[in-house]
Amino acid sequence: MPPKRSFLRDLQFRVEYALLMLVVAMVRAVPLDTASRLSGRTWQFLGPRLMRRRHLRALDNIAVAFPDMPQAERLRIAMAHWDNLGRVMAETMLMDRILADPSRVVISNERVFARYRDKLGPIVGVSLHMGNWELSVWPLTSSGATPAAVYRSVNNPYVDQYLRYQRRNLYPGGLLGRGKVEGDHGEGQKTARFIMDYVRRGGRLGLVSDLYDRNGLPVPFFGRDARTVAMPAMIARRVGARIWMARTVRQGDAARFLVDMVELRVPRTANQGEDIRWATAAMQRQFEAWVRETPDQWMWSNRRWS
Repeated sequence: MPPKRSFLRDLQFRVEYALLMLVVAMVRAVPLDTASRLSGRTWQFLGPRLMRRRHLRALDNIAVAFPDMPQAERLRIAMAHWDNLGRVMAETMLMDRILADPSRVVISNERVFARYRDKLGPIVGVSLHMGNWELSVWPLTSSGATPAAVYRSVNNPYVDQYLRYQRRNLYPGGLLGRGKVEGDHGEGQKTARFIMDYVRRGGRLGLVSDLYDRNGLPVPFFGRDARTVAMPAMIARRVGARIWMARTVRQGDAARFLVDMVELRVPRTANQGEDIRWATAAMQRQFEAWVRETPDQWMWSNRRWS
């Protein structure tokens, strides 16, 4: 059994949670678009100052992706990325309001997706940290499916529980935590075993797959090899599932979004390893194309290259 938290550690977690609830109360006290806009402006101001290392990483990553871009434009994109992150934070606290208004999330190819939604079988949904990426799974959920998702657990168990609750209507199949955490709310290897069986039984699973993975496959991303999680391609290849890639693009200066869906057909040759590598590389090619289209909305401050 995991060790029990000390009294002081638990007190710290409770104080952090109380502060979060204070912020939530303030955010929910104003209209959705106002809260999103104010949070974005706040993060634009505080992010580069309080998270200097992440800000410099964002600038470095933009330079890797766009080596010929003027420094002033790189800085503009980095600042826009902080604005988007701030908006996502507020929108997570107001997710119920977004989902209650069908006009706020538009699926670009909804007719095509709706035509096949009852015949899709098991699905691995793959997205990237763009726009409000939490909404990338909405086409599956709104079609009547009950998708689950893998997410990175938060160390504070009270905050982690709150974030799960806020996402409950997006992922009716549940949220599966991964990553090292204190206490007993992390799921670790249980998650790895469960998700394979979940998809094999016909489930729909969502994964965000644009982060550096030290154990991942090195595949090209903006001309440089980036170690990338191979789990989506591995699951789809082994259980015969479809891969649907999705991006969410913010529309204008409001909490309104367009979701694009693209199917990736996974090859099934005699060489399983090469099939997985090809599919993983194909995902990153699509992600790169999407980032080039709307660089302001991608999370540049995440680690992507070693």
